This record gives sequence, C-alpha cells and structure tokens, in this order.
Amino acid sequence: MCIYKQPEDTAANNKRRRNRMGLPTFLYNQLLITPAIPTNPFTGQTAIITGSNTGLGLETARHIARLGADKVILAVRNTAAGENAAKDIEESTICKPGTCEVWPLDLASRHSVLAFAEKAKKELGRIDVLVLNAAVATKIFQLADGGYEHSITVNTINHFLLAIALLPKLQETGTNFTNRLAPPHLTVLTSQVHAWPEFPQSTDPRGIFVALSDKATAKMDERYPVTKLLNVYLTRELVEQLYSDSDGKDGEPSVVINMLDTGFCHSQLSRENQGVDALVFNLFKRLFARKEEVGARTTVTAASAGVESHGKYMVNGIVADEALSERIYNEEGRMIQKRLWKELTDIIKGFKPQIMEEFK
Repeated sequence: MCIYKQPEDTAANNKRRRNRMGLPTFLYNQLLITPAIPTNPFTGQTAIITGSNTGLGLETARHIARLGADKVILAVRNTAAGENAAKDIEESTICKPGTCEVWPLDLASRHSVLAFAEKAKKELGRIDVLVLNAAVATKIFQLADGGYEHSITVNTINHFLLAIALLPKLQETGTNFTNRLAPPHLTVLTSQVHAWPEFPQSTDPRGIFVALSDKATAKMDERYPVTKLLNVYLTRELVEQLYSDSDGKDGEPSVVINMLDTGFCHSQLSRENQGVDALVFNLFKRLFARKEEVGARTTVTAASAGVESHGKYMVNGIVADEALSERIYNEEGRMIQKRLWKELTDIIKGFKPQIMEEFK
C-alpha cells in the first residue's frame, strides 16, 4: 500500500526549496554539465511522445527506440512530418522496421485529443511511457477549440486532458506487465522559466484559465513561462490527487509521475522572433543552447527513472526539487495549485465527464 503525500513545509525544508536557478546556475548547467547518455532499457515497452516530429520530441523518440522499445508512437499534428521523422529514427537506430507509428494529435483540439486517447486505449495492449513534450511559444493571442487561449490550451489544458484520459491504461499496464525495472511513467516537460512570470491571473475572481484567455489583459511575452508554471503546479497536484488514497503495492506507486527541465536547448520554439529579437535570441542560442539530442537525454532519463523521482522535478537527469521556485511551495502557491486543479477538472468534465469518473 502506498499513501503518497507531498512533503510538508518545514523550516528544515524551506532552505532547500529556494529557487537557485539564477544566472550562475544557468551558466554552470549549460556550459559545464553534459547529461549522461541514457542506458536504461525500454525493451518490449510502448511509448507515446507528443510533438515528436521535430526537436526534443524527435530526439526523445530516437533514444527510446534505440533502447529497445517495441512501439514508439509519434503523436504529432503534422503527420507528413511525422512519417519523415519515423523513417529517420528507424534508419538511424537498430530498431526493427515498424517500431515507430505516426498518430495524428492536434493539441489545440479537444476532439483530436479525445479521439487519440480512445484509439490508444483500444488499439494498444500497453502504455509504458507517456511523455508530454509538445509546446508552442507565441506572442500572438488567439483562442483555440474550447474557448481558451491557444498556448494555454496546447501546452497545459489538453496535455493534461490526454494524461488523465490515459492514466487508467498506464495503471493497467503496471498491473499486467510486472517484469520491469520500474512502474510505467508519465513525464511532463516543464522549465526553469516557471519562476519568471508575475502571473497576476492567479487571483482573478473569474478564474485563472478564463483570465488567461482575456485578450485585453493577456501578457503574451510571459505566456510560455506561465504555461510551464501551470504544468509544475498541475503535475504536483495530479500526484497528490492520484495518491491521496492507497495505490500500488510494496510501497510503490502504480505510475511514476515526474517532471523535468531539459535545460536551454536548440528548438523551433523561437521561430516567430523577428528583427532584433531574433538576432539577440539566436546569438544567445549559439552561445549557450544544448543540442536537441543532449536535452532529450534528460527526458529519456526521467521517463525511465526509479520511483525516487515520483512527484519530483528533475534537472540534468537527477532529482532536484530544490531547483523549483519557492512560489511552488509557499502558502499562496499551494492555494493556486488547488485552484488550478479544480478549474482544470471542471473543464475536463465539460469536455467528457467520464474521464474524471475513471480517474482514481
């Protein structure tokens, strides 16, 4: 039996909970730390990686295929690009032909997410790994399907819709396939930028997601960091909700849920930048960014980490909860976390009530 709770706030814990991801730490991590190449096997496993036709997602899928996965689902919006990625992975690794499958997933559409989840539950005998990797970074305000701002929808709402919809399958896999080094994994990509935004919407009486979807008050320069902050809060609350009652056996969770910062990596997230912004950012990337393959090592390490990573934040492939901003742990942060969860689950119930009924 496992009753999982986040550690209580204590004076002893407060010191280690300060956000230490300032400029010196950033430079140290980017310039002096090279994450190890992952070696934990994925033999016989089925993995789903969102946004895996390019960048970190592609390199994550490549590593997992290289490490023996039986099936790697490339969950992508652009299926043509996904097919090219699948071919590239199979040609560059020793995985067997047909290891990679391309499934359509448009995270801007709840209908696409729900269809993907139903397909996965019906057609996949097991799901061992679900990596929430896909993200958008835009300064352009637009509403997505469901009436919420596009990047909030893609990066947060519909990613957690997918995760909660597939959790029963992950739990079932842990029960039915016991010859494994660790339970199935749900791994969420976050970022050190979660500490950056002011996030005034956290106290808006209309609701956080409603406030974030108000064009009149939207601060789109902060939107990507805000989504990463939301994902930290919601991942932690997901763990608390899922393990508030008995779960697992021999003291282990039935699904390891963790989150990570891959470090600053080359990617296409900044493709909207223009003019001076583009020049400055591209120079910054040239000087400090990790290669996508190197960043993906941290994702794959998290997706195969032991139960000690459950509910934790990982940096450079190791558990590093002390790298989280104190805003996550203080009293205000705890209230925001609970409020976000209530709002998210109400949204999901509006999409499909059965999903929350199956959540346990």
